Amino acid sequence: MKLHAAIADYETDIQIRDDGSRVFAEIDGRHYDFEIHESGPGGYLLIHNGQVFNCRVEGRPQSGKTIEVSVGATHYEVTLLDSRRLRGAASMASHGDDAARIIAPMPGKVVRVLVEPGAQVEAGAGVVTVEAMKMQNEMKSPKAGSVVALNVRVGATVNAGDVLAVIE
Repeated sequence: MKLHAAIADYETDIQIRDDGSRVFAEIDGRHYDFEIHESGPGGYLLIHNGQVFNCRVEGRPQSGKTIEVSVGATHYEVTLLDSRRLRGAASMASHGDDAARIIAPMPGKVVRVLVEPGAQVEAGAGVVTVEAMKMQNEMKSPKAGSVVALNVRVGATVNAGDVLAVIE
């Protein structure tokens, strides 16, 4: 299952595979293998590489709803979105005039520009990589087409909502 997660000011895609008492996750290119044990209502013990994490989840995870997650003494507000719903909403918003706008989801720094203006790109092809909170996120083209505008360069600082590139 592929999900999009928002935790405080950080957003990322997460790939999860549930295999009974084991959960396999891929987050930002890193792979995790957790053994999970339920420790009571909303309570879980996660075991990863010999380390045990005591977790508590307040609320029922539903797409678009924020839940409270505690890991030890640290608390997080987490919003999960089904990536298919996210893609559909982004498509509707960004393709109204048949142009796809690649928009920065959070503030960060451009670390790579993978295309040149005028380049032909396929749907899902990387366009720009933005680093935020020491994590790199590759912004991908939501459709096949031509890069008609590239509004950033390597080293540039971007804000959430900035248009990084336009694909027609």
